[in-house]
Amino acid sequence: MGILKLAPSCKDYLWGGHRLKDDYHKDYDGEILAETWELSCHPDGPSTIINGDYAGLTLKEYLDKTGKHVLGANCRKFQDFPVLIKFIDASDRLSIQVHPDNAYALENEGQFGKTEMWYVADCKEGAFLYYGFKESISKTDFERRIKDDTLTEVLNKMPVKKGDALFIEAGTIHAIGKDIVIAEIQQNSNVTYRVYDYGRVGKDGKKRDLHIEKALAVTNRIPLIKSKSCNPHIADCDYFTVDKLNLDGDIMKKMSGYIGNSSFVSILIVEGAGEIHNGKDTLSYIKGDSFFLPADSGDYEITGKCEALVTTI
Repeated sequence: MGILKLAPSCKDYLWGGHRLKDDYHKDYDGEILAETWELSCHPDGPSTIINGDYAGLTLKEYLDKTGKHVLGANCRKFQDFPVLIKFIDASDRLSIQVHPDNAYALENEGQFGKTEMWYVADCKEGAFLYYGFKESISKTDFERRIKDDTLTEVLNKMPVKKGDALFIEAGTIHAIGKDIVIAEIQQNSNVTYRVYDYGRVGKDGKKRDLHIEKALAVTNRIPLIKSKSCNPHIADCDYFTVDKLNLDGDIMKKMSGYIGNSSFVSILIVEGAGEIHNGKDTLSYIKGDSFFLPADSGDYEITGKCEALVTTI
């Protein structure tokens, strides 16, 4: 079946920058590039195959053509393609937001909720994220602080550095600060409730919509307890398992693996260059590349020098 190299859908949200074009080699003509949806079957931004017999098809069109067996047995429990993988360039701070769980999202939005993880691909010194509350807060106080511009005073502000990973369950209030590049692995959903946006205006000169009532309904308003370790993975939940691969090109020059019938494998290259080998296929990679290897692909090998995120179900 071969290795599929993917081209992303590109998003030009107002807080984006230039790093995904300049540093991560994204082919994009616009001025601002905020997100690239690297592995996506979502109708709001499907990724596209750019090599081999299926070149030109979206990932969803490929699945419709080949059959969902290429996703693996672990994906049978999902109605839709289970994950969405992105790069995010936060040149400016993102809005403070929250995602609903499956039950609320299905009832109110007609799609699934969103649990996700962030991997800090790069950031400037002093960068931070917002992640949950410092202390428990009432719904009344939560709403008041949104309206009187004091919400950030009660949020948990987390300094971050390159290589940090954070698991964000549905219902967790969160935001990416400025000067951070994030690799995001999430449920296949585009439901986001914007809680607070610093009074910014969009391209039309108007303030962007907030979703306060829905956010009040779904937000976990107690401090988060650090979850138990996911070792040996950097994230592991019902929707995705993520492992980090480091090849230094010296002592660790290659990694070999086997893809059986349980799951496909997604490989997102965060740094480096080299080659991926699977059967008769050999593809080169550079920083920013995204690959899909179908279930039952058999033995594969990654050589060179890289930092990569390997996602399975």
